[in-house]
Amino acid sequence: MANIEAAFLNWSGGKDAMMAYYDLYHCQELEIAFFLTTLNEAYRRISMHGVRETLLDRQAQALGIPLKKVWLPEQASMEIYNAAMEKALREMQLQGIRTAIFGDIFLEDLRTYREQQLAQISMKAVFPLWKQDTRTLLHRFVDAGFQAVIVCVNAQKLDRSFVGRIIDHELIKDLPADVDPCGENGEYHSFVFNGPLFRFPVRFQLGEVVERRLPISTNTHPAWDTVFWYVDLIPENENGA
Repeated sequence: MANIEAAFLNWSGGKDAMMAYYDLYHCQELEIAFFLTTLNEAYRRISMHGVRETLLDRQAQALGIPLKKVWLPEQASMEIYNAAMEKALREMQLQGIRTAIFGDIFLEDLRTYREQQLAQISMKAVFPLWKQDTRTLLHRFVDAGFQAVIVCVNAQKLDRSFVGRIIDHELIKDLPADVDPCGENGEYHSFVFNGPLFRFPVRFQLGEVVERRLPISTNTHPAWDTVFWYVDLIPENENGA
């Protein structure tokens, strides 16, 4: 019988990370020991996605996977990000983990960056979704029975009516032609709240929709790439919510 290697999954709470986990669930060589998520320490929300820590915790509990959190300041430089990630990775190494799983699909620069950072500490990366057709992948996500809500959209690519929408076949048809179906270019982000492998649904209500301009340098990002619409997901039965 082959040895099963422990790995961690770079976890955003969104559909791509979920499909990477789903595709590896019955893998005979790898076992997901942890989800690893970066969060904004000022707001206690998932970085970029803006989802509350409470919902992230409930999601991990529903899936039965231990969650490791990496806390980042609101305006984290790449140096701060890399240092925080290296610390977390070395801690997992001490627990025998040498493999990282990512839900990336076709961004070559991002894959190269991840592989180079991991190689510095003798870890390797696995990309279960790599080069899959994103429209086919999103239809497969829906057909498998997963339920996810769009929590953030790039204001240049999608208008505010898309935030708070459930990802289903109708939404896929409504996506503009210049938007990647899986939002692989950052067009939108999602939160998965139910589906296969969930022991219970993660319940929430839709809250306020807000426009935010992220503190990203326009020297490296076009100005439109800093404006996003977010919807607040309010956990049900949370005191004070």
